[in-house]
Amino acid sequence: MKVLQFTIPVPHDKSVIADQFSLPYFYPYLHRHKETQITWIQQGEGTLIAGNNMHHFAPGDVFLLGANLPHLFKSNPEYFENETEDAISALSIFFNTEGILTALFDLPEMRGYKLFIQQHQQGFKIPADDAEYILTNMTSLRDASGADQLMQFMKLLKGLSGINQQLQPLSSYGNLPGITENEGIRIGNIYNYIIQNYAEAITLEDVAKAAFMTSESFCRYFKKHTGNTFITFLNEVRINEACKMLTGNKSDSIAAVAYRCGFKSITNFNRVFRSVTQSSPREYLENYNGKIN
Repeated sequence: MKVLQFTIPVPHDKSVIADQFSLPYFYPYLHRHKETQITWIQQGEGTLIAGNNMHHFAPGDVFLLGANLPHLFKSNPEYFENETEDAISALSIFFNTEGILTALFDLPEMRGYKLFIQQHQQGFKIPADDAEYILTNMTSLRDASGADQLMQFMKLLKGLSGINQQLQPLSSYGNLPGITENEGIRIGNIYNYIIQNYAEAITLEDVAKAAFMTSESFCRYFKKHTGNTFITFLNEVRINEACKMLTGNKSDSIAAVAYRCGFKSITNFNRVFRSVTQSSPREYLENYNGKIN
């Protein structure tokens, strides 16, 4: 897995791209592109990797991803095992404030929207209270053509910049150094190795070897390019998977989930779970059940 630099193909008669797609699973490679991306998950579940952080995604979620933010919507393993046609679906809007739309965003009246996009390069998840309005605008943009599509795009920008809630960035390390393609390959391989082996007893030596580095060099490199230590990232992967297991499989006990996610001690699992989610596993479940009921 590597960070692929994409160029989103822009038709000659469009300045904003609306991509509605249905596939067996989401595109399985870490990638980035110059366009800002807004994605509405309509069907499918998994993990969004954005910069140096990860987030669970499910139907109804909407994410804004800043330009050149490395990201990956990683479908859950069952989607790759079954490869059912149209198992996932999503609508993505792509636009480049420094491409064909430069002149538009340089207008005095557009400076507020341009500043909003620049301030959220690390991306964010659309709050649930604002999602319905944003989804309506995304759908209208998808179904429009010609100048009407550009007008719907303006409404979408207005809706995004009008969100009054505090927006938490998807990637918490805002000053990541520039990632070359070779570095992207190495970081992608590290991410992939951890995600594929989180349930096992992964050691620092194991992951350093997978990256073809010494343990000391790996520690410095990983911290520099992700803002996380290896242990911090591994724990976040494990707790992210634990959250999905706790809410998706009612037959598993908390202890069973802890073991399946690579924790050998329920005490350590509870401690790490609280440090990542600010709640205990039981409190997390009670809060989740309260929301869906």
